[in-house]
Amino acid sequence: MTMGATMGWPAVAVLGFVLLTGVVVALGTSSTARYEFERNGARERQSPGAHRIGSHPAGSRAESRPSAGGDTQALPRAVAVRPAPAAPAGPAWWLVGDDAVVLAGPFGDRIDADWAALAGELPAVSVFGARRPDGTVAVRPSPEERAWLVDLGNQLDRLPVEWDELLTDTDPLTTLVVEVAAALVEAGLSLHDPEGSAAGGVCLMPELAAQGIVVSWRAHERMSVHHARGGAAAATVRQSMNATIADVLANLGFVVEPFDASGSSLVTALG
Repeated sequence: MTMGATMGWPAVAVLGFVLLTGVVVALGTSSTARYEFERNGARERQSPGAHRIGSHPAGSRAESRPSAGGDTQALPRAVAVRPAPAAPAGPAWWLVGDDAVVLAGPFGDRIDADWAALAGELPAVSVFGARRPDGTVAVRPSPEERAWLVDLGNQLDRLPVEWDELLTDTDPLTTLVVEVAAALVEAGLSLHDPEGSAAGGVCLMPELAAQGIVVSWRAHERMSVHHARGGAAAATVRQSMNATIADVLANLGFVVEPFDASGSSLVTALG
């Protein structure tokens, strides 16, 4: 007769449950013992470097050291400090005093430099250039000045052919025409291009007898050549613009006098 028949199925079920419970307990005890062993081993491996600073670039958050009484105190937290910006390698804006020595700078643009002089009540002027070892500045053209010279050069290229044989580096009339052109362009008036555009502008013609420059206005070809608005309108515009240009140049310090009935002006000098 088998055990199941002798003990009965209820007894067999109870016995199986007891055996299964014992197996589970044994496995749990073994796992717990293994976990404790591994944890203790990890503590032993970490203990020699417990006070070392971490590998973060700014250091560890805190470092411990024993106090006089044996307690552990936290050291101040290490902080990464950003280095100060280096001086510009190239030219910049500077404030210099009467002795041409730098008082402040560098600045990103002239407005910042002028504002710093005003706010700090510094007896200084703003200059652009590279700072020398002795504290002075080797002045150089600023980016704005270089851009302006390019614009002015493009306008001077529009001078009529009558100037080709007259323009030299030493001729006073050359200096005068450059000054007049610069003043007009600064005022927002473009020179007339007799070869490249139908648009109007200011005409500058040499007047050798008076050693001066005849300044006159030319409207767009639609008005000045084709008389789209009639001859009277073209004449009125020419007279008005010539008078305005004469006033602008006189207000900017040039010696200006009337030249002909059309309202053109003769500029002979920069007063």
